[in-house]
Parts: sequence; C-alpha cells; structure tokens
Amino acid sequence: MAVPGERKLQILQTLAEMLQMPAAEKITTAALAARLQVSEAALYRHFASKAQMFDGLIEFIEQSVFGLINKITANHESGLAQLEAIVSVLLAFAEKNPGMTRVLIGDALVNENERLQARINQLHDRIEATLRQSLRIAATQGETQGDPAIIANLLLCVVVGRWQLFAKSGFKRLPVADFAQYWQVLAVGLQAP
Repeated sequence: MAVPGERKLQILQTLAEMLQMPAAEKITTAALAARLQVSEAALYRHFASKAQMFDGLIEFIEQSVFGLINKITANHESGLAQLEAIVSVLLAFAEKNPGMTRVLIGDALVNENERLQARINQLHDRIEATLRQSLRIAATQGETQGDPAIIANLLLCVVVGRWQLFAKSGFKRLPVADFAQYWQVLAVGLQAP
C-alpha cells in the first residue's frame, strides 16, 4: 500500500519532468495521466484541478528558493556577498530544475488559471525585496552605491533573463555558465567609489 502523499508527489515529479521537455507543448491532464499510466480520474483524487498541481510546483519552488536565500542571509554578513550568493543560487536552482524554470518564467502557465501567474509575479516581487534588503545592508557597510530599488530590479531582470535564455534554448544555455564573469561586471557597477 502506498504511503499517503506518495502518489501526489509522484504526480508533481512527473509534471515537472514533462515541463523539462524542450518542445514546450501544453501539458494536458490526459497526457499526464498517460505518462503515469493512470486514469485522469485518479489524478483528480489527489488534486482538484490542474491549477492545484501547478500550485504544488510553485509551493516547492517557494520553499526551496527561500530556504536557500534564508541560509545565505544568515551566513553572510556582507551585503555584497549576500547579493552574489542569492543571484548565484537563483540561477543554479533553475539549472538543476529545468521544468521549474518554465514555471518561474510563466511559460508553463500560459492558458492556465491567471491566479498562478499572479503567484509567480508575487514570488518575483519577494525575490526583488530580498535583493533590495541585501543592497541596503551593503550600502550601510559602504560596499555599494545607488538606489537599492533600481539595482534590485536590475538584478532580478538579469536572473529572469538568464532563466528565459535557458528555457527558450531548450535548456542548452545554462544559467550559471560564465557566472563569475557576469558577476564581476555587475559588482563593478554596484561598488561604492
């Protein structure tokens, strides 16, 4: 007999695997059920809707990403070191979870419940707020200059842009490729004179 929640996790893992197929086709519950070798009705015993399945993936992303970010902010006193580690971990998370990257950029949510895209937008806002906080710390330490809101938005745009390139290239253009060089260029613009 299966452990409670095990089938639910299997459904989410299979959905994530299907999302990492380079040919970005709309995923139907029929295709998901066929991949799992179960009926669509079996899927609906675990999730009320496909939107609820995507909610499960978004919840995984939120817990993973913010768990990592919280460790970074707890372990790095330097605001600039926090920024570098946060940007790096956001790119690495996408690289390790290609299917989740399609969720992060909203690509997998096209034609789904608009509430899901709003939830991803909110996740992006939380990431930006975290970057802004690290920038404020860096400014008080004399490490950076400039408006934290503008710089945080710019850093978020870099991250989302790298996620986009990764997904749109069929997961060939790796988000962390050449990160050290990218960060060097970004850090020069961030540092106080």
